[in-house]
Amino acid sequence: MANDSKNQIRMRIHTRIRRKVEGTPERPRLAVFRSVKHIYAQVIDDTKGHTVAAAASTEKAAAAGKAIGGNLDGAKAIGKLVAERAKDKGIKAVVFDRGGYHYHGRVKALAEAAREAGLEF
Repeated sequence: MANDSKNQIRMRIHTRIRRKVEGTPERPRLAVFRSVKHIYAQVIDDTKGHTVAAAASTEKAAAAGKAIGGNLDGAKAIGKLVAERAKDKGIKAVVFDRGGYHYHGRVKALAEAAREAGLEF
């Protein structure tokens, strides 16, 4: 445990979070994954195991807005994009799954942008 990498620690935290957070058809889970260069968000219905909506900084739609996933502006753009796509599918409320990351920086920016775009959580 003392020699665990940052990712192993994050995965352990994420597993602990996932015991409590579950997406339903009425209120799916908004899951976030961030890498050094990019950020990804998915709206997931865990009962079926289906991704309802998704957005990533690797997409051409995100690149059109000059958003880079490795910074706050990119995270805000992806948060807004995933919220719009979820609303198009009729989803108004989600549960937020921060993926074992601290609620800080890019993860916080994505969440706040999704809230501003109309998602409730």
